[in-house]
Amino acid sequence: MSKLVTDVICPFCGTLCDDLEVEVSDDGKQILEVRNACAIGATKFLHSQASDRIIRPRMKQDDGTWKDVSYAEAAKYAAKILCEAKKPLMYGWSSTSCEAQATGHMIAEQVGGIVDNTATVCHGPSLIAVHDVGIPSCTLGEVKNRADRIVFWGCNPAHAHPRHMSRYSIFPRGYFTGKGSKSRKIIVVDPRPTDTASLADYHVQVEQGRDYELLNAIRVAFKNGPLPDVVAGVPKEKIYEVSRVLKSGRFVVIFFGMGVTHSLGKNHNIDEAIAVTSDLNAYTKASIIPMRGHYNVTGSGQVLGWQFGFPFCVDLSRGFARYNPGETSSNDLLLRNEVDACFVLGSDPGSHFPNKSVQEIYKLPSVCIDPHMTPTAAVSKCHVPVAFVGVEVGGSCYRMDNVPIESRKVVDPPAGMLTDDEFLKLVLAEVMTIKGAA
Repeated sequence: MSKLVTDVICPFCGTLCDDLEVEVSDDGKQILEVRNACAIGATKFLHSQASDRIIRPRMKQDDGTWKDVSYAEAAKYAAKILCEAKKPLMYGWSSTSCEAQATGHMIAEQVGGIVDNTATVCHGPSLIAVHDVGIPSCTLGEVKNRADRIVFWGCNPAHAHPRHMSRYSIFPRGYFTGKGSKSRKIIVVDPRPTDTASLADYHVQVEQGRDYELLNAIRVAFKNGPLPDVVAGVPKEKIYEVSRVLKSGRFVVIFFGMGVTHSLGKNHNIDEAIAVTSDLNAYTKASIIPMRGHYNVTGSGQVLGWQFGFPFCVDLSRGFARYNPGETSSNDLLLRNEVDACFVLGSDPGSHFPNKSVQEIYKLPSVCIDPHMTPTAAVSKCHVPVAFVGVEVGGSCYRMDNVPIESRKVVDPPAGMLTDDEFLKLVLAEVMTIKGAA
């Protein structure tokens, strides 16, 4: 007879839906059904059951074939390349638990590595902007219960965060939003007519790369200042109308994504978006939240913050933490050939980095720790499969609004498979032995 595991956390995106129900077999080894999850989240749970899943570490041979090795051998190889390197890059960390992140950072301290997470190609500009001007923010629970004006700027949650709108931002009936979507006005700012835009009361089609101009014009419109006839492709009448809608709300929340963090202006766009939020607080209550992608990229920034004082691009090669995005960020280091070993966990730069960066990873001594056979694993010298965090092992995670949530174990991993934290502890022990500090 099967059993039902309730209140399960979904380890896919930064929404961290916490209402999943997973039906598992009696022996706790097989997932039978996933309820309440979006299609992507359900697939992540069911993918752990794949019959062709790689379950043992492997080393790439000279002829390009793979040879199975033990976890101990893989840990020794990882420790060896990290200790021999002068500036090893330790990248990823966004799809694993905070406990594993903390262990990995201990390794980085010992070997003088660069620790960087996926924010470097995602919401890094947001973090830089927060350093510049701070951020007036709130939790997703406050959004659900209080927000009656929702702005999606440069993001498409209908595809990227499929249950965000139904759980928090558009459709849920909250304490002060008892009529659900009828209690709210939805504004989408996007050059394209996306699926999210089809649900909006106002779709503002800004010209690509001109977000800063439009944000600045909205600030002018709040004060009824003069505007040109058209700003960033948007008629001034629409800008004034949108500004009136925002000012008339009880609680405004701006959600922004990579459409604005990685268009022309980058962190300065976010400076201005935060300024819009601050200006709105002169008329009503307003907050702003970045739409974080990987389920625990927020947690990676938190752990790096409390251990080293910086949320990404942390350089420990001089024996203390340095932070200078553009100098100490992963792509810049790879493109300048400044790193001499690569250690990837909880990310897939092989799919998302520029071709020249991936070619550099291919040339370097490298380890990829990932349950999947990814493009990064394919170009690495050692691939270490581990248990799925949030499916086969629990751990602490941070939602996109910086709320910590404990993920749950649902089924057992394959026999003999380690978790990423267990493997990292093996690597740390080997590093300490090599350094003579065991």
